[in-house]
Amino acid sequence: MRESDKRATIVAAAQELERLGLNHGSAGNLSMRDGDSALVTPSGVPSRELAPGSIACMKFDSHDGAYDGPLPPSSEWRFHLDIYRARPDVNAVVHMHSTYATTLATLRREIPAVHYMIAAFGGPVVRCVDYAPYGTEKLSRLVVAGLKDRDGVLLANHGAIVTGADMRKTLWRAVELEALAQVFYLGSIAGEPVILPDDEIYRTVERFKSYGPRER
Repeated sequence: MRESDKRATIVAAAQELERLGLNHGSAGNLSMRDGDSALVTPSGVPSRELAPGSIACMKFDSHDGAYDGPLPPSSEWRFHLDIYRARPDVNAVVHMHSTYATTLATLRREIPAVHYMIAAFGGPVVRCVDYAPYGTEKLSRLVVAGLKDRDGVLLANHGAIVTGADMRKTLWRAVELEALAQVFYLGSIAGEPVILPDDEIYRTVERFKSYGPRER
């Protein structure tokens, strides 16, 4: 995919997240890998006002926030770069403030295997990492650790991050993460959800290697 196509994909994905109610206004941020750089949504721009040319480009070897583009990248740029450095399999990152995932994050509760779809995230739980101020190196370290062998993580008192090999799969995971968070939250109100065993989830993880949307 050409850089121009990736920029258009990021804009479309950001607007789709808002349409689905997973983000609002300028909350959250998105990025895609582009060679040795990341294309990152700009800071403080509502999704409806995004344009391909407003996406910032940041080199992976940048540690001071240097960027190319007319607008500065999201204040959360650090964890985008660190995820790409740590995870060669990841080509797209979505950070969202969706209602149910963020609610669980305020409770500092991980999402357990209340449904087999948790396998879409690589294991029997979606972890919730400790709180750290947004945009900080501490938060970035927590995020990278929380995403070890996983494609989703909750950030305490903040929101959630999902990753994927392409933006289609990452958006799919964003929807599934919010659905899992909602099911777990509502199930916990109604009673005590039954948690599927780890070995069942890991078998499903293997089956899921050929499951889910693919880039057209």
